[in-house]
Amino acid sequence: MENFMNWQAAASILCGCLSTPVAAQHETHRLGAAQLLEIVKAHHPVAKQASLKIEMAEAGLLSAKGSFDPGLRTGTSKKTVDDNRYYEYFNTELTLPTWIGADFRVGVESVNGTRPDPTRTTGKSNYLGVTVPLAKGLLTDKRRAVLQTARITRQASAVEKQKILNQLFGDAIKSYWYWAEKFAQYKLLDDLVQVNKARLRLTLQAFQLGDRAAVDTIEALAQLQTFQVTREKAWLEFQNAGLELSEYLWSEGDLPVAIPEGIVPDDQEITRRKEDQMLPSLDSLLTIAVENHPEAILLDYKIDVLEIDKRLKFQDLLPQANLDYNVLGKNYNLLKTTDPVLFANNHRYGLSFVMPLRFSQARGEYKKARIAITEAQLDRNIKRMAIGNKIKASYNEITALVKQIRLQETAYNSLQILQRAEEQRFAMGESSLFLINTRENKTLESVQKLIELKIKYQLAITSLRQSAGLLQD
Repeated sequence: MENFMNWQAAASILCGCLSTPVAAQHETHRLGAAQLLEIVKAHHPVAKQASLKIEMAEAGLLSAKGSFDPGLRTGTSKKTVDDNRYYEYFNTELTLPTWIGADFRVGVESVNGTRPDPTRTTGKSNYLGVTVPLAKGLLTDKRRAVLQTARITRQASAVEKQKILNQLFGDAIKSYWYWAEKFAQYKLLDDLVQVNKARLRLTLQAFQLGDRAAVDTIEALAQLQTFQVTREKAWLEFQNAGLELSEYLWSEGDLPVAIPEGIVPDDQEITRRKEDQMLPSLDSLLTIAVENHPEAILLDYKIDVLEIDKRLKFQDLLPQANLDYNVLGKNYNLLKTTDPVLFANNHRYGLSFVMPLRFSQARGEYKKARIAITEAQLDRNIKRMAIGNKIKASYNEITALVKQIRLQETAYNSLQILQRAEEQRFAMGESSLFLINTRENKTLESVQKLIELKIKYQLAITSLRQSAGLLQD
């Protein structure tokens, strides 16, 4: 009678336990890590912002080049009082800034009237002139410094894009592996639920035939329910991990995309023996990182910009001396009226000289510029050291994980053998469901640990590539 009551209690619970799994069945499509990166690179807003930095730098370079654009200036003025034409001026001038610091100009001029400016040449004339800095501004000046800085900024913008993509891709892949781990854990538990459902059916049949005690059905039921509860939790974690991964999924039109039902990670990327792949040597990775890591290169560009600023500040330590010389011609005929001796006839020139007596401000600014370079160089050394340490740490972790994975695989295989042996003993009536469940739980813990180690390996590979700056492509 007691056995019959136990059977009734078990049977009343079985209908719910043998129902459809928690996850609805859909046609599945696998999403791999490489496919994810293609989506991120093509549509993620941060990736697009990285490309906009290059366009912005190109616009800045174009703007800086404007300081060296030729300029055309023309003007006319006239004064008449009581039919007396005091003056009538007309002037057109073309200026040509040059990279060497000198500014050339050529122009035509017409001056007429009864009372023109006495410093002007009456009638028609033309001129060819040049303004040359003799001290400050000879080797460099603000417009040349701005253009040099804009060119470096243009080069640095491409590296800045690589830096952004390196960070973005690393974060996306890490989120992908977290999602893949949760899926692998859910799939493992779902398979165990199906196995334990079949075991429960067989146990019930054996009980009905009188080959098993009622307590065996309760034992089988308790194991199944434990796995079902754990599977529910794993399914929730898998769904939440998918929400986190969706932050990296965007479509055309800059619209966020949720992971559709039926899209699952490529679990073969977890089970495949990638831990046996050949890694580059540690020394080669460190060399690559020093030469190609975006963050280190950006600091090099920063130092280059500071060097330009230092050279510009040095110019303020020089006196300002400018020579202004113009060759003059009459009747718009410059060649025939020009004197072959520059300062003999038909010319206009000026010489200016300005010099502070102490250069206090200039000396202070120049000192600040040198200090800024020293600070940037120290920052670069610190950054390179940090990059090297990250690479070494990831490399050491990978080496350790390879050993741990192999040991864990051996332990998992051993526990599987013990579980099968216990199942065979149970089939011959020499064991119990309690021992099978104990073996099964140990095997589950082992394979869960193996999945965790393999995910850690993938994360370590990603961290290694990200630390070396190799994820921007």
